[in-house]
Amino acid sequence: MTRGVDLISNALKAEGVDTVFTIAGDHTLPLMDHMHGEKFRFVDTRHEQGAVDMANAWGRTSETPGVTMFTTPGHANAIPGLTLASHMESPLVNIVGSASQDRLGQGASQEIDQVGMASPVTKGSWLISDPYRIPEFIARAFRTALTGRRGPVHLTIPLDVQEAKIDPSLVQLFPSKGSRPRGFQQADPSVIEEAIELLRNSKRPVIIAGNGGFSTRPNDLQRLVEITGIPLFTEEFSRGLVPDSHPLCFGLADGRVNEAAAYVRAADAVLLLGKKIDFMINFGDPPTFSPECKFVQVEPSVDLIGLSRGVDVAVQGDVGAVVNQLSSEAEKHGWSEHPMVQDLEAISIDQRARLEALADSERNTHAMDVHRALSPLVTGNTNLVFEGSDFAFYGAAYHPCERPNSWFTNGTLGMIGWGVPFSIGLKVANPNSMAILLTGDGAFGFNAMELDTAVRHAVPIVIIIGNDGVWGIDYHQQVDLYGRAVATELLPTRYDKMAESLGAHGEYVETTDGLEPALKRALSAGKPAVVNIQTIPSPSPLTDWIIRVKGDAKS
Repeated sequence: MTRGVDLISNALKAEGVDTVFTIAGDHTLPLMDHMHGEKFRFVDTRHEQGAVDMANAWGRTSETPGVTMFTTPGHANAIPGLTLASHMESPLVNIVGSASQDRLGQGASQEIDQVGMASPVTKGSWLISDPYRIPEFIARAFRTALTGRRGPVHLTIPLDVQEAKIDPSLVQLFPSKGSRPRGFQQADPSVIEEAIELLRNSKRPVIIAGNGGFSTRPNDLQRLVEITGIPLFTEEFSRGLVPDSHPLCFGLADGRVNEAAAYVRAADAVLLLGKKIDFMINFGDPPTFSPECKFVQVEPSVDLIGLSRGVDVAVQGDVGAVVNQLSSEAEKHGWSEHPMVQDLEAISIDQRARLEALADSERNTHAMDVHRALSPLVTGNTNLVFEGSDFAFYGAAYHPCERPNSWFTNGTLGMIGWGVPFSIGLKVANPNSMAILLTGDGAFGFNAMELDTAVRHAVPIVIIIGNDGVWGIDYHQQVDLYGRAVATELLPTRYDKMAESLGAHGEYVETTDGLEPALKRALSAGKPAVVNIQTIPSPSPLTDWIIRVKGDAKS
């Protein structure tokens, strides 16, 4: 006879899963024991949120969703990670055990509403009550995580379902290739013609490619940009689809951090490729865009078209397929030289020069001293993770993105604490690449013990901490707007010694002349490394923007 755990294992193998991020617990012990015998790799962590953040990175950079596995109380710890994965739109399958169904609803062991807890922060959340339906639900979970706008899903599998004895002849299988839609949905050709006509009749169009662009191949987006000559900005998944060094790509599509992106206010038309019309672009309203600006929105999810404002041309389809359609239509026409390109070049050069001018070896270490020292050490095989903090946002404004799936920020949620585990998951999924985390001292503290995970599993990430002793973004707002700091100051903790005590490599840097050698030693250590750098508190471009906007609102 076959057991439920056999069906779970076989269904996961059919989906290409070989690695699971986990913390063991009572309600998954039968399943984990069986899967260990089936040669699955378990990366066991120190906190369930950390495990989800690792799976988030795996799903973000692999063709297969990241997979997590927890017991019931562990699921409660996993909710913050699922929330971040939902905002980042990373494909992820969260599998959680529970007590047997015969006592659910009567105060069973550790009972909570797992499905209900996960529902608001996942694309789908289900309990598998019938062991014969295990293949169906696992196929559904992977299909849901990967189609439309991607994201996490949740499955609760009770102990009685895991351990049930099953007649294999009665099991309906759902092979992954047959269960998922294949190919990408194109748009109506007449709508493509309308979109190109609008862009051609505009004098100053721009393109913003966002998180929904995951189906786009790099060469395809570059072809569209080069045919039309329209300047491009990218965010989240679309970062690196066209390298920032390309003469028509002007970097991060966040005008709070990238001054060139703020210049979209001069555009008279914008092509949004999988970019939500959200708060990041002021919902498409002035002053981020001109009141006369026209919008072409390419979106795989019909629910997000015209959600916050009306658009002039709505194009429903997978972004990758639509980009090819737009290029083919654009090739039929001539395109004028774009008048904004020279201005955008000048803005980008000026901002970079001003950032580099902040680095000054004559005084205490500034965040930009670190980023300038790191820049020549970043190779084409390096993945950079910027975890929300002043220190990291200096880096996000300074370090370019040259290839896909290599440059990460926390996106629209603004959550911190994910950087250490995400970097571990990134390295596990991409073992031949270097993973460097740039984080603040406050953010590092959330999941610092995942360094132990990195050491135990021999995952050589490099963590660079800008240790300024404050919760920077909020500290500077408090001091500037209210005249004092409240609950936003930290100690100058020796995180390097903590790293060494866990078996990692540690570096402590107080002066700028020690930066380069410390960074080189960490990058060549061959094991997890922490570079703890004492920096002066300094508001990043993002914090300056926030203070300016809030100050204007107060006045």
